Amino acid sequence: MDKDFIFIGLKVPRIAMIGGFLLISWGIMAYLLQESESRSITAMIPSFLGLPLFVFGILSEVDETRKHHYMHASMVFSLLMILGGMRIISADNPSTLLVASHLMLIFVGSAFIFVGIKSFKHNRLFREQE
Repeated sequence: MDKDFIFIGLKVPRIAMIGGFLLISWGIMAYLLQESESRSITAMIPSFLGLPLFVFGILSEVDETRKHHYMHASMVFSLLMILGGMRIISADNPSTLLVASHLMLIFVGSAFIFVGIKSFKHNRLFREQE
């Protein structure tokens, strides 16, 4: 069994960086896609949640000794993404942009939680074999 968990050919920190980058990009696009007179900074919430995921992914690759701490923090932000995205249920007359942003949060958060849990299980089995 290999020490590093690999999912779809990528290590978990790289998946965190990709997910964070997607959310950062989406938040900026969502902000710019709004009508110019009524732009709201809240459209960038996906960017605000994607930035820590991206940074923790970078830190995990740079600082191997604290990698598990950064990945646990990434999982917390992923859970916040899911919970924040679920708020769409209570929205009255949501716009297409709002629905898309919430779905992005739910998708990226859920995908990273899934990969993170698989990684944690893999690492536990690896430690037990040593």
